[in-house]
Amino acid sequence: MPGGAGVRRPDHQTTTRPPAAEGGPEDGPPSAGGRPPEAEPGSPQPGPRGATPPRPADGVTADAVLAPYLQGQAGDFLRSLRLHREHSAPSDANGQGAEAAARALRRSARRISGSLHTFRTVLDPVWADHLRTELAWLSGTLAREHAYAGRLTRLLEALHQLSGAAVPAARGTKPAATKSAGAGGSAGAGDGGPAPDAQGRAALGVGAARAGALLERQLTLARTRAHSAALQALGSSRFHAVADAVALLASEVPLAPGTTGRGAEALLEPAERAEQRLIGAVAALPPDASAEPYNEAQDAAWHQTRLLLRLHRYAHEVVLGAADPVLTGAGHALDLHRDAAEAAAAAAAAARTPRIAPATAYALGVLHADQRHEVEAARAVFRETWPYAAAMTAP
Repeated sequence: MPGGAGVRRPDHQTTTRPPAAEGGPEDGPPSAGGRPPEAEPGSPQPGPRGATPPRPADGVTADAVLAPYLQGQAGDFLRSLRLHREHSAPSDANGQGAEAAARALRRSARRISGSLHTFRTVLDPVWADHLRTELAWLSGTLAREHAYAGRLTRLLEALHQLSGAAVPAARGTKPAATKSAGAGGSAGAGDGGPAPDAQGRAALGVGAARAGALLERQLTLARTRAHSAALQALGSSRFHAVADAVALLASEVPLAPGTTGRGAEALLEPAERAEQRLIGAVAALPPDASAEPYNEAQDAAWHQTRLLLRLHRYAHEVVLGAADPVLTGAGHALDLHRDAAEAAAAAAAAARTPRIAPATAYALGVLHADQRHEVEAARAVFRETWPYAAAMTAP
């Protein structure tokens, strides 16, 4: 397949990239290393080296591949839902079990929804569109509380590193690793310069504690509201309808007329289309020459690329039976990009709070600059770990 990044036919050759160096996001560890050599336009792009990845055996039908995958994810969804209900009881005080169950619930919902989107042509389209919409609603609703908690922890630890002051940890959260994209050095107060000097650090220390308190008030309130919305969603008739639909999916997958008995090519074609959409999105990203930290207008293209990469990964899981390890590093970088961009937006929103002290506004400005440099660092990591260098330049 020309320009292919992961879903390949048996006659495609594969090359390699260096192995992963450290742990990654919730769906798997990242890979690391430099880019492979440039390829001629229109030639097959490099893929993972070593053992040939699993692929549907000859004679296997599309429904025999897709149906077990969707049924397995539906089973995981239902088990996670049961665990979430058990750990949400008042007797479970720590809430860690409920949080882990919610993550597993979102994980299954994302995979079902993504597979329904990619393989819509081989499924009942009305059923697939409706269930996909409902699962996206559920996953988004459950994710907000976790996102606000992680954002607060990230911002408070960044404030502590920038100022050296003792900024209290976020209530009810665990400390998160900072400088996650591998950036070196902190940003200045909105000017893209180096870390604050001694005088600037002293001024930053004055406002850091108040800035941290302001962020904690705002993001804790948002997290509380997201928690209430999640509880309301889980008790709603809409959610029960979704759970019933997933329970039916666990026993039967509605297919499009004529799909039963079709070969695995029926799955390879939509999977390859998902792959090409990803490659096109990467090619359309702004080039390195235009990179600068304060370009929030470019964030949307990077977020869209992250979603397309996720769809490609799920399609790879369906067709080839396992995740594509060569793209996990790039996916990890895009997750970090999303986290830093949203944290920067939260710092900017806090800085617009009326009647805050100048020292507080200054600390929030430094924090915003630091997170925007983290955004730029994550983009650089993505370009280093993206294994198909020819797709980095738009035609």
